[in-house]
Amino acid sequence: MFDVASSELMLVVLVALLVIGPKDLPRVLRVVGKWVGKARGVAAHFRSGFDEMIRQSELEELEKKWKSENERIMREHPADPRADVLGDDSISGEAGPSVEQTAPESPSAEMAPKI
Repeated sequence: MFDVASSELMLVVLVALLVIGPKDLPRVLRVVGKWVGKARGVAAHFRSGFDEMIRQSELEELEKKWKSENERIMREHPADPRADVLGDDSISGEAGPSVEQTAPESPSAEMAPKI
């Protein structure tokens, strides 16, 4: 951003030394340092706010893309209304488990004497 050569820096220091004087130079440098620190803080705050706006914009764009892609997929592959009632196996043509196959045998039938 700023390109300051060493000869230019020496010239600025020499002029500051002559104009301000050696007695007040440390105090002036301290004040200048505080102002530079505040300017950097403001710049960092501005940059972080700008980055946050960019992130939000990108998230909104990705959400729009996701929503349009989801709508496209749902149009190409409509959901079968029977899927919720019958289960996934019944749609493919395979029979689901029957009640008799899944029902456990009662304990009284096992304990009954065999004749």
